[in-house]
Amino acid sequence: MRKYGTSMMVIVLGMALTVALSNHVEARKAAEKTRAATIKQLMKGIVGSNCGGLKGSLDAATTDWDAVSQHAALLNESGFLLLDDGRCPDAEWAKGAKALQTCSTAILKAAEDKNLDAAKTAFGELTKNGCAVCHTAHKK
Repeated sequence: MRKYGTSMMVIVLGMALTVALSNHVEARKAAEKTRAATIKQLMKGIVGSNCGGLKGSLDAATTDWDAVSQHAALLNESGFLLLDDGRCPDAEWAKGAKALQTCSTAILKAAEDKNLDAAKTAFGELTKNGCAVCHTAHKK
């Protein structure tokens, strides 16, 4: 009986050690940067330029819905990039990136429907709940 109990304990400890080591390896992988773009490059090259382009498209006398869709789609992708490759430092960042995804999806839907009011409302939510949330917490 004692031999069986010792064997079982060794198996359980071995399994626990395996899980702990695999979690450690996964955490290290997440912390290591494997992508070339920095946050500053993503913000200036994708987020900032497409946010400005989207605002310009929505404020134009004649709405170019293809441009609105393009800017919104790239902002949506940036919401995923900002969470990828260990870039997300905290819950506020995650909240802002998720809002960027959600609001840009609403803008894409509004562009599909050619609904300028809905697109402008979603853009306002994007800047309020996406951009402002992160900038308040991280851009000092």
